[in-house]
Amino acid sequence: MSVAVVLKGYPRLSETFIAQEICSLERAGFTLELFSLRHPTDPATHPVHAQIKARANYLPEYLWHSPWRILKAWRSVRQLAGYKAAKTVWLNDLKRDLTFNRVRRFGQALVLAHEMPGTVSLIYAHFLHTPASVARYAAAIRKLPWSFSAHAKDIWTIPQWEKREKLADCAWGVTCTEMGFSHLSAICHDGVSLTRVYHGLDETRFPDPGPRSMDPAEDSPQEIKILSVGRAVDKKGFDVLLEALAQLPATLRWHWQHVGGGDRLQILKAKAKRLQIDSRISWMGPLPQNVILELYQKNELFILPSRVTAGGDRDGL
Repeated sequence: MSVAVVLKGYPRLSETFIAQEICSLERAGFTLELFSLRHPTDPATHPVHAQIKARANYLPEYLWHSPWRILKAWRSVRQLAGYKAAKTVWLNDLKRDLTFNRVRRFGQALVLAHEMPGTVSLIYAHFLHTPASVARYAAAIRKLPWSFSAHAKDIWTIPQWEKREKLADCAWGVTCTEMGFSHLSAICHDGVSLTRVYHGLDETRFPDPGPRSMDPAEDSPQEIKILSVGRAVDKKGFDVLLEALAQLPATLRWHWQHVGGGDRLQILKAKAKRLQIDSRISWMGPLPQNVILELYQKNELFILPSRVTAGGDRDGL
């Protein structure tokens, strides 16, 4: 079976779960063609990315960067039987979401419908927001079934009407948490194929490091090593963690390591300095999984202080 997989960005360090799924699907015998809405921006990749055989194709991130590519796609796919129906779906969406983002997704869908191999029998999108929109429009053009895997932000930050219509239109959908599954199940129509599928984990990559010992030469425990892995974005709640760390007794020895990028990283660093705890923090930046696994083995405590943001975004854990 040949599947076109639509991704928001590829490869991404923060989306190990997607890379692991792609790798597993290939091992199961699926032929995959990857289509990413964005080019990669991370400084490295995970070891699992090197195991993936599927070719990565990049749709035009900004339409004005590739006008001739889009025009060529439009001139080709407008002759297809599904083009008018796809255009109608898009225009209905555009009336309720009059943004350039919505225009961009249809342009990307034109290119996807034009450039995907003729052997593709299913379009599968990771994330229910923009990637699913591109998959839905392209599937309508090519008269193919489409499906999605929903995760976090994509569930909680798009309008109800869009979720309902995508659920009604897709061949099937999966989501990775009980919270996401319950939410989508409550708004979908009868007959929609929706399944909760937790992300898999290869436990052999997490060997037991053995017991940790106290330093007999000291009366107090060794420095407590704390680890957090996650992007510096609002829903991760790292600003709250900084405030909590600042309230620990001055006599308690601790060190916190943060792994991840994110648009709030500099804000967090400045906050740590204001709280006078910056000397006890190591900002590691985005790292590949093999390096992160070593950090897990060396730290005593893992903290992820996730929260629901004012805009509704959340991890859903």
